[in-house]
Order: sequence, then structure tokens, then C-alpha cells
Amino acid sequence: MTTNILYRKMTYEDITSVLAIEREAFTLPWTEEAFQHEMTNNFHAYYVVAETAEHQIVGFCGMWLVMDECHITNVAVLQAFKGRKIGEGLMREAIRVSKEHGAVLMTLEVRVTNTPAQNLYRKLGFKDGGIRKNYYTDNQEDGLVMWVEFT
Repeated sequence: MTTNILYRKMTYEDITSVLAIEREAFTLPWTEEAFQHEMTNNFHAYYVVAETAEHQIVGFCGMWLVMDECHITNVAVLQAFKGRKIGEGLMREAIRVSKEHGAVLMTLEVRVTNTPAQNLYRKLGFKDGGIRKNYYTDNQEDGLVMWVEFT
């Protein structure tokens, strides 16, 4: 993991920074209202942020913890900070938090063309679980379902 990066639980005050990352990373970004809802009304939601020593939020990972399962909703790192293993750090922290909350399974969807993300997930023990046809609404790209069981 990158040194001088703190991985911590997202707070309501982090929404503006996370929204900027979301807008840079995704063609159909979540809205500010969606993140506000996640932080205030969705009791299953848990978000991790990656913060530099200078207190800049440079990445985030969202998840829903339901019963004994965790579903990763979104992961993004600022373009300027890619290649520094921050995405891996976010995923490792998400796995740690999930286990701490009693999850025995983690799942996510990833674009079939996003080979770098798939490689990271496989490095962390994820397996291919199937294809969700036309999963991504911006271009109807298929989503690869991946999952990992915690032992």
C-alpha cells in the first residue's frame, strides 16, 4: 500500500471531495443527493476514503453490509493518484471492515473491459461469478460479477 495514505470511514463532510472523484471517474456519476442518502438513510452503507497526509481525499470505496454479505457499490481513485496501489488499499480496508462486521462473502460488478480492476480483484482472491448483460446503462456494457468468500 502507498505510504502516507490513511484509510478511514467516510463522514458526511467528505461528500464534496468524494463527489469530485466520482465525477472524474464515472460517465454516469452518482449525485450529491445519492451520497447524502447513503450517509444519512442507508444503514447498510459504509464508505471508506483514502486520505493523504495533507488531508486530501484521493479515493473512496462504497459498500453495503447486509446480514453476512458485503456488496461493493463503487470504487474510485483520482486519476492523478492512480498507479500507487490506493485502489488496492481501499479494497483491503473494505475487506477488513466487512470481516469486522461479520461478512463471509463479498461481491461486486466490474466492467468486462476493465482488466486492471479485474486483475486487482483476482489478486485479492475474487473469482468470476457470471455476467450481467447490459449492466452499465451508459453504454450497455456487460458487468462481470465477482465474489470472494472469507475463511
